[in-house]
Amino acid sequence: MENNTLELSLMDAEERELVEYIYNAIPAEDRGALSADDILFVLDEMDNYLETQGLLREDPETGEVEYLDGEVDETEQLNFVLEAAKKHQRALSSVQIQLIQDAELQYGIAKGYYTEE
Repeated sequence: MENNTLELSLMDAEERELVEYIYNAIPAEDRGALSADDILFVLDEMDNYLETQGLLREDPETGEVEYLDGEVDETEQLNFVLEAAKKHQRALSSVQIQLIQDAELQYGIAKGYYTEE
């Protein structure tokens, strides 16, 4: 992610680790012109989807985010993110979004945030 050095330097350490993990988990032939900003956009939209489903709450005073237990329809989430990408004129394919979703899940499992089912 050479062209993303500035973007990566503006992130906190955990966010940078997540973005680098996701980027490196995506096969080179599927990355295209994928940037750190694209990955962050997808992650933000994934959270927006969770919020619409009542599975994420943000404390308005502290900004702290709480993820709630519940089932996530990954196809519905993919479609939500794809629509957001189109709305914001982002050149992200459904394959790229799915790969980011999958890599984020694997990262969460590796970190112990999620359990494998």
